[in-house]
Amino acid sequence: MPSSFQGSPRHMQQHYQDAMAMVRKFGKPNLFLTFACNPSWSEILNSMEGVQRHEDRPDIIERVFNMKLKEHLEDICKHGIFGTALAYIYVIEFQKRGLPHAHILLTLDSESKIRTKDDIDKFVSAELPDPCTNLRLF
Repeated sequence: MPSSFQGSPRHMQQHYQDAMAMVRKFGKPNLFLTFACNPSWSEILNSMEGVQRHEDRPDIIERVFNMKLKEHLEDICKHGIFGTALAYIYVIEFQKRGLPHAHILLTLDSESKIRTKDDIDKFVSAELPDPCTNLRLF
């Protein structure tokens, strides 16, 4: 089968070679991000008719997910939420319940690389919500 046939061994080998060429040119990836589909997104819920569930409309799920993924990648690359991105590569997989998620490898320039714990604290936060202001989440 030719490499233009998705899922064929040649197709997979071509993608692997492309990823290795990116690593050779830009260096090892700095961030591993996971972007998952949420069936409760308003765009999905507004597109359902009657008593339909997300399992009934994989076409809507996929379109909304791709739209949100492109917005997410635009925030990362064009708006620089993690700094200046030199390269990225991603793979979309499907969970057992049929929802897509993407694994994204991101290579940052040397100025934007995360090196200290203070750099990590800029992007990662793990806090319990305040019981006075957000009792439900607490």
